[in-house]
Amino acid sequence: MHPFVSSVAALEFENCFNPYTDKCEVHDQRDAPRIRASVLSALIESASREPIDAIWIGRDLGYRGGRRTGLALTDDVHIVKHSRRWGVSAKQPTTGTVVAERTAAVIWRMLDQIDSRIFLWNVFPLHPHESGEPFTNRQHNARERKAGEEVLQALVALLNPSRIVAIGNDAAAAADRVLSSTPVVRVRHPSYGGQTQFIRQISELYSISEQSESLSLF
Repeated sequence: MHPFVSSVAALEFENCFNPYTDKCEVHDQRDAPRIRASVLSALIESASREPIDAIWIGRDLGYRGGRRTGLALTDDVHIVKHSRRWGVSAKQPTTGTVVAERTAAVIWRMLDQIDSRIFLWNVFPLHPHESGEPFTNRQHNARERKAGEEVLQALVALLNPSRIVAIGNDAAAAADRVLSSTPVVRVRHPSYGGQTQFIRQISELYSISEQSESLSLF
């Protein structure tokens, strides 16, 4: 396991699922935590070999996405595509039906049109949920955010991206707090009615043509 992934795997908070050490008794394969940690380690290794354009950061892992895959902004549908982008092979750590996540779908519609080396991450790299309800999402608290911001600083130092693309206000605020020398670009989060604005902002940022943008929506 990559040292960076080991540091994330060591994080432990109440009402949080750590996909690199915790096993979901409902959905996970027997060795799911090892699978997720291994894939993330391979992605880190690949991303650190050459300069990257950006780290796109969201808020936290969701129960339909990163809780299952161990990959930020990525659901079951896109796990293979995500890993192949970095020359890594991956398999689904969960059992049963493939689960889709709306945010991941929009993120990957745009990534499919971008060749740049883009790493995906979250301010808080675990899945925070309501007490006694593991398949819910909640916003991380101040203590969790502090730990996540320290991890984010370590990731930026490791990958040295040209810029940060902060997806949503929470991600932007965290990036502004902890990153003084890396440019931060703010974009709207695609959920809660923000999809159209997010697509427009990413299209402008990466010079995606209107025709390609239109095709990506179908």
